[in-house]
Amino acid sequence: MHTIQQLSAQFPQLGELRPFAGANAAAPHLADPRLKRERKLCASLEEAIRRAGLRDGMTVSFHHAFREGDKVINLVVDELARLGLKNLTLASSSLLNVNAPLIEHIRNGVISQIYTSGMRGKLADAISHGLMEKPVQIHSHGGRVHLLQSGELNIDVAFLGVPCCDAFGNANGSRGKSRCGSLGYAKVDAQFARQVVLLTDEIVAFPNVPVSISQDRVDYIVKVDEVGDPSRISVGAARVTSNPRELMIARLAADVIEHSGYFRDGFSLQTGSGAASTAATRFLEERMQRRGIAASYALGGITGSIVDLHKKGLIKTLIDTQSFDAEAAQSLAESPQHLEVSTNEYANPSSKGAYCDLLDVVILSALEIDTDFNVNVITGSDGVMRGASGGHCDVAAAANLTIVVAPLIRSRIPTVVKRVTTVVTPGESIDVLVTDHGIAVNPARPEVAERLRAAGLPLMSVEQLRERAVTLTGEPQAIEFTERVVGVIRYRDGSVIDVVRQVKS
Repeated sequence: MHTIQQLSAQFPQLGELRPFAGANAAAPHLADPRLKRERKLCASLEEAIRRAGLRDGMTVSFHHAFREGDKVINLVVDELARLGLKNLTLASSSLLNVNAPLIEHIRNGVISQIYTSGMRGKLADAISHGLMEKPVQIHSHGGRVHLLQSGELNIDVAFLGVPCCDAFGNANGSRGKSRCGSLGYAKVDAQFARQVVLLTDEIVAFPNVPVSISQDRVDYIVKVDEVGDPSRISVGAARVTSNPRELMIARLAADVIEHSGYFRDGFSLQTGSGAASTAATRFLEERMQRRGIAASYALGGITGSIVDLHKKGLIKTLIDTQSFDAEAAQSLAESPQHLEVSTNEYANPSSKGAYCDLLDVVILSALEIDTDFNVNVITGSDGVMRGASGGHCDVAAAANLTIVVAPLIRSRIPTVVKRVTTVVTPGESIDVLVTDHGIAVNPARPEVAERLRAAGLPLMSVEQLRERAVTLTGEPQAIEFTERVVGVIRYRDGSVIDVVRQVKS
């Protein structure tokens, strides 16, 4: 038999070779029956952090499928602070009101950089007023995957809260007391992170099916008291509305869809998380039944109202990257035509095939929209960050018909303005604006305007809508900013489309 030295000398192109050292030399856990099944289980979060090799200056990631009910982000960052870790980059798919405790961890140097699709509440207010030295990087859901693929964002350890998993790491959001539905955000983190730590409040028998996050992606597992409160998913931006004005806007949006030229058998749709856009789904049902048509699929954050249409046969397939309520989570568990997809499959512009690319109609909300149809979903009328990019610019760019719904005025402040405070979605991607005072069609879509006018819908120019808003409220006072940049708005391809400046105190 040739020795290793002889082989290497005879065939240098084979590189460095090593001799056989035993059947389990590279996998010693296989010699211990207990370790074979339990080697990923950690007795504590501290043990998982240490085993994952997390050090100062690294990047940690989280998902926000539990939205305001999330229990993982604050728990983990508290532990990182207790262990003395510093200068970490926090890359959460989004941040919400519940994450206000992060303020202290930014002040004490545990977190020095943030990547997120958005933020709300006290955390957003503090950052808008200059809390962080480095500006927050605001990306879309699809854009986040693009940043991971491009190598700009590298996750060292992903901490992923899952309602249930087995001891080997097969996890889903369809079962367990904390059932949240789709783990579309977490699937991407599990794919790209160097190390993956699952936190769960329920470890079930192996193999746990269906598999949303596979065992071959998972390094460590920690059992905790509670990963999230699913009853808090459908609050805030994801709430169901009974507001008459929002319902009126929703009805007009349904009218626009019906007469747009895209309302035909087999069309596809997405409704955003805003109250009016979610409510528009209700008004499509009667129109679909009357015309005898069904949608091929509904995409995005799936709601109970979308599930209801699916059960009635009016939407054939649901493609779910985030479940917005208990009805959606239950449907994902029960319906074979309710598919769970990652944000890469959903909306990444660098994906080999994103579902949003084949969308016919999308309804999206806005904090502001200007006379060039640019949309702001990040900063409020006071200049403070209070929203999220989400999938807004992703689906707006891809859909055949992009409809934005918004009241003309909020709290005596115009929504239709001459220039938005912060551009998140460019006007070239927006086709129709629906307000409670009228409908404006982008001049780039004259054929849509012609169809809506023929249907007798109340069309106005976007300039006329702005003039009406100013007539009712007066010209709004300009927000005062400093020159300091506190947020960078990244378009879905990674480019910078705008910045957020610090609000003057």
